[in-house]
Amino acid sequence: MSNQLILWSLLIIPVGSLIFVPEKDIRRFMPAALFTALTNIMIVDMGVSWNWWTIQESIYPLNQILPLAFGFLATEIWILKYTYGKFWLFLVVEVLLTFVFILLVQPWLSHLGIWVRINVTNFLAYVPAVPQFLAIYLYQMWQEDDLSFETIFSPKTSPLANKPFFQNKNDKTDD
Repeated sequence: MSNQLILWSLLIIPVGSLIFVPEKDIRRFMPAALFTALTNIMIVDMGVSWNWWTIQESIYPLNQILPLAFGFLATEIWILKYTYGKFWLFLVVEVLLTFVFILLVQPWLSHLGIWVRINVTNFLAYVPAVPQFLAIYLYQMWQEDDLSFETIFSPKTSPLANKPFFQNKNDKTDD
């Protein structure tokens, strides 16, 4: 199988899977997905500049950008669709998928001669991903106007604390 076919399928299959996502969810999560694609491109470009890895082959018109960066755009929509509002689940899914990418996909791409790691360990390749996870989630919170001091730093109150003290006017005692 040619590398070009593999590269094109890394772009087309994830993006094509979005036909199964409702339009309202695509509209809701597209800004965070675009943010993900942009930060992925920046991370890959920094890695190339720092001689961590090199991109040997890509698709036209992309030069030093793997089409996988845009495949991650669709993947991030799927992840946010099912995990947004559950931060710890989001974090676990992102960590697991990043481990799969670093430990399985990158070596496979390296074997094919598409992506070659030069001066980077698995751990060092993973380091930029952690702040990116947090930034993606915070960006989605900001998009949904959920980003406030109260939602980030204060503990959630229990439902009992939100119940009114008096149930109705007759329960009120007069002293």
